[in-house]
Amino acid sequence: MNTLASGLSYIDLDFLGVRGVIATAVLHGPAGAALIDPGPASTLPALRGRLARGGIEIGDVRAILLTHIHLDHAGATGALARENPSLRVYVHENGAPHMVNPEKLIASASRLWPGEMDRLWGEFLPVPADRLEVLKGGERIEAGGRRLDIAYTPGHASHHVSYFCGDAGIAFVGDACGIRLQSGQFIMPPTPPPDIDLEVWRESLARIGAWRAGTLFVTHFGPYVLVDPHLTEMADQLSLVAGLVKASLARAGSDEELRSRRTIRPELARARQILAKTRRAQLSTSELRNRNSS
Repeated sequence: MNTLASGLSYIDLDFLGVRGVIATAVLHGPAGAALIDPGPASTLPALRGRLARGGIEIGDVRAILLTHIHLDHAGATGALARENPSLRVYVHENGAPHMVNPEKLIASASRLWPGEMDRLWGEFLPVPADRLEVLKGGERIEAGGRRLDIAYTPGHASHHVSYFCGDAGIAFVGDACGIRLQSGQFIMPPTPPPDIDLEVWRESLARIGAWRAGTLFVTHFGPYVLVDPHLTEMADQLSLVAGLVKASLARAGSDEELRSRRTIRPELARARQILAKTRRAQLSTSELRNRNSS
């Protein structure tokens, strides 16, 4: 496990054998452990193995805290709840019915990944209703030996919440603050159908910013300490992607023709190059100032 702070760690689930794609946060204290987003069922062997290497068994887990119910975040929850009858599951009220009966959730995901569901995500088992702690946002809970504030942070999904550990200064934000994989140089807004809402997403970013966290922990992937620049860049990328999609929809042609033109990916690549140049220039300016001040 990778250490974030005393009693706070995270696990790389090695999704499909690739490092740095899906992370599970682990809160662990004398009274037991809590997991934030346990990942898909397909990565359960990695989760179990890495918890065990840290001295934590599934029976030690007292709570699962879900940022939202998408399969890459919540898919293992039902299996873990079946394995550990004392485990409680925290989930937003909009997502709770789908944890009890995931039929519609699985059907929706199957349209996105036809024929790939088992390989990608594994089996999504239901969670008994009496095992759920249903959230609205605004609550304060204790889990894994930590006190956590909860905010409703929709935009990516209508059932998204984020968790803030004030004493450690870490905000666990799921997908609300984007995807930042591998080199961490570019934030990609995750925009799966059906309930993306860009306006409320921007409000959620402001709500997360109001915590004044010292670290953002994103499920895809890991901790980032430049919080304000990250939030600003994420808001900018939302505007960029929205503009590209609107421009694409305004062009003539069938849906298939528009998809084949791949109008968004080249623009994102160009934006990434511009961003990298801007960052290099900012770093050079900062280094020059530091030399002059010394």
